[in-house]
Amino acid sequence: MKLSARNALKGTVKEIERGSVNAVVKLDVGGQELTSMVTMDAINDMGIKEGDEVYAIVKASNVILATM
Repeated sequence: MKLSARNALKGTVKEIERGSVNAVVKLDVGGQELTSMVTMDAINDMGIKEGDEVYAIVKASNVILATM
């Protein structure tokens, strides 16, 4: 598969919070937690389960940084 997105982060699925339509998927990416919301259809079609290695693909024109 080829993608135009250049930010692909390899991670491990740590938790899947299943809903009726969507699921919240928590990944461990190099010791940092990344959360993604995807449809249950996608979870089922891809067969994603806890412990799987997946790629989080980020495609954004802007990334905003802030300091407190």
